[in-house]
Amino acid sequence: MTRQSPSEIIRAGQAVVTGAGGGLGREIALALVARGVRVAGLGRRQSALDETAALAGAGFSAHICDVADPTAVAATFKTIGPVSLLVNNAAVYPRRDFLDETGESFMHSVNVNLGGVVACSRAALDGMVQTGIGRIINVATFADIAPLAASSAYSVSKGAARVLTRALVADLGDRFPDIVISDWMPGMLATDMGIADGLDPAISAKWGAALALWHDRSLNGAVFEMSREILPPRGLKGKIKDLVLLRSPAKPRQISLA
Repeated sequence: MTRQSPSEIIRAGQAVVTGAGGGLGREIALALVARGVRVAGLGRRQSALDETAALAGAGFSAHICDVADPTAVAATFKTIGPVSLLVNNAAVYPRRDFLDETGESFMHSVNVNLGGVVACSRAALDGMVQTGIGRIINVATFADIAPLAASSAYSVSKGAARVLTRALVADLGDRFPDIVISDWMPGMLATDMGIADGLDPAISAKWGAALALWHDRSLNGAVFEMSREILPPRGLKGKIKDLVLLRSPAKPRQISLA
C-alpha cells in the first residue's frame, strides 16, 4: 500500500479560506478549487458567498461566519470537519485617522485582523495535530514596518498577526514539523482594500494557491511577497561566517505555478 505524502494529504483534504465572499479571498478559493481542492469559504454576507459558489462550482461550500467571533468560528469549523489547509485572508482596512478612532472601532479591526487569525488557526489545528500534517497561510503585509497615514488599526493588527505566525512556529515547529505555517504578502491589489491600478487579484491568487499547496518543512516561518521569498536580514556575523566558510548566501525561492 502506497503511503500518501503530506502534500497529497493536504491536496486531498478540506481547505478553508476566510474572507471568501470577494476580492482576494474569492480568487484564492477559485484557484484552489481549480486545482481540485475542496474549499469551505467563510464570509459575513450570504449573497457574496453565493456569488463565489456560483463561480467555483461543486468544489466550494459557503459558510456564514464572522471570524472576529471565536464562538462562531469554533462552531463553523466543527460543522466543516477536520481541515488540512487554512488560508487566513479575512481582514478589514477602515482607513481612519487615529483621532477618528474610538477604543471600540480600533479593537474591531484588531478582532478581525488578529483575532480572526487566532480563532481560525486554533480551530484548524485541532484536526491538524491529530494527523501531524497541515498547512496554514497567513495573508500578511508590510504595514507594520512602514504604516501609511490613517492605517493605525490595520498596521498594528496585521503586524501582530505576523508575530503570531512566528509564535506558532516556535510552539509547534519541533513537535509538528509537518504542520507548515507561512506568511504571504499578495502585493498591492485592485480590490476594495487595495488601489485602483493594482494587480489583478486573480493573478496574485494563483501564487497564493500554489504556496498553500506547497508543503515543505523548510517553509515553516517563511515569508513570501507575491511570487518571491523574502529572506530575513543577514547580520554582519553571518556574512563574515559565509566568507570564512566559503559558503554562498541563501537564494530566495520562487513560487512555481506548474
